[in-house]
Amino acid sequence: MAEFDYDLVVLGSGPAGHHAAIQAAKLRKRVMVAERRAILGGICVNLGTIPSKTIRESVLYLSGYRERRIYGESYQLKEHITLDDLRARVEPVVRHEVDVSRHQLIRNGVEIVNAEASFTGPHTLRLALPDESRQRTVSARYIVIAVGTAVTRDPQMPRDGHLVFSSDDVMQLDELPHTLAVIGGGVIGCEYASMFAALGVRVTLIDMRPRLLPFVDAEVVRALGYHLGENRVTLRLGEKVAAAEIIEDHGLRRVRISLASGKQIVADKVLSAVGRMGASASLNLTAAGIEPDPRGRIPVNSAYRTIVPHIYAAGDIIGFPSLASTSAEQGRLAACDAFGVTARWSPELFPYGIYTIPEISFVGRNEEELTAEKVPYEIGKAQYREIARGNIIGDSIGMLKLLFDRATRDLLGVHIIGEGAVELVHIGQAVLAHKGKVDYFIETVFNYPTLAECYKNAAFDGINRLQ
Repeated sequence: MAEFDYDLVVLGSGPAGHHAAIQAAKLRKRVMVAERRAILGGICVNLGTIPSKTIRESVLYLSGYRERRIYGESYQLKEHITLDDLRARVEPVVRHEVDVSRHQLIRNGVEIVNAEASFTGPHTLRLALPDESRQRTVSARYIVIAVGTAVTRDPQMPRDGHLVFSSDDVMQLDELPHTLAVIGGGVIGCEYASMFAALGVRVTLIDMRPRLLPFVDAEVVRALGYHLGENRVTLRLGEKVAAAEIIEDHGLRRVRISLASGKQIVADKVLSAVGRMGASASLNLTAAGIEPDPRGRIPVNSAYRTIVPHIYAAGDIIGFPSLASTSAEQGRLAACDAFGVTARWSPELFPYGIYTIPEISFVGRNEEELTAEKVPYEIGKAQYREIARGNIIGDSIGMLKLLFDRATRDLLGVHIIGEGAVELVHIGQAVLAHKGKVDYFIETVFNYPTLAECYKNAAFDGINRLQ
């Protein structure tokens, strides 16, 4: 009789949990996934990444945003865009992704249990099944915690899901507002601010920090701020929300936000995007010997092991960067480490994709990091407006920037803002992974016309700066 019921139990079925389970199953291990929601996919598929990126695509299509520089600023595919128009595209995409996720787990022999899990010991878990009358206790040799995050509740905000809502509530809104205040200038706040602005909503973006997205290259962030302004987004940076209240304004219920500086903002709706907490409160981590941080996140080492060697954590529950792509890889690597499979990983080469309008993507180091490290670097830049493909698709605002070592010409970083950035970045990622030089782009022929030509132009620009 086996010492444990399972070789691996995975808590959560988002990208990290899904990939951890599949990897272990490929190694012929007995694997179970415990998911507290009735639908697989976690926040990523049901409320976060997939819905928000599908909404973004709907916004770009229906608003005619991509075509405005060709057909004029007034161009719009549909005159009166509603939330039902956006939902019409989201719902079938989510259903498909859930079905794909379930099929992959089933065909790999992973047992799926709809239950809320909590630790009763380092190797044991209590599974509370949906009808609340039945419970099941299981044991596992290894455990991967991949339960993701929950929205941070700001006690100052009278959140009702309609006038004051979070990113989890977007799909449930009754109508598009004429004005919107977004509190929080992180990835989620910037993405939704740019989406609503593209629909013609007057957006005010509020953040305590002096700049948006502090982990992104400063020049790229400045470009984003400029284009948000072009879309009538008002930035209130370095501002702290002191209070918020729902008021009656000419027969309409609106929200008044008071800032610590004395400014007041009145908006039809407020999106609170002040961050997310690790969804670890119900796990009874103490029984396993694990202590989460004040934000509910679980500390791990470079192999995604917690302080308890046979328990791993991956995905948003461990904190930054909290991206679906990196979470999936973390889950896979955790399973590899648990079962002694050699796996090479390079977090410094993980690409970052931010689906603002325009989108942003980067890989490697940025100028601020290289300056702090005293690395003598040079810059090469290419503008989409100088590339035939950029003019064909109507993107005159995009930019690709290469950073490389002045002495060795080794590529150090790639930073892109503009259409297709999240796809384009992978060319630079491959060159970085193979320790390539900026000369690679000069010596390579790219299809014409493509946005990839930006790499060649940027490389020539950078080499010319050396001379």
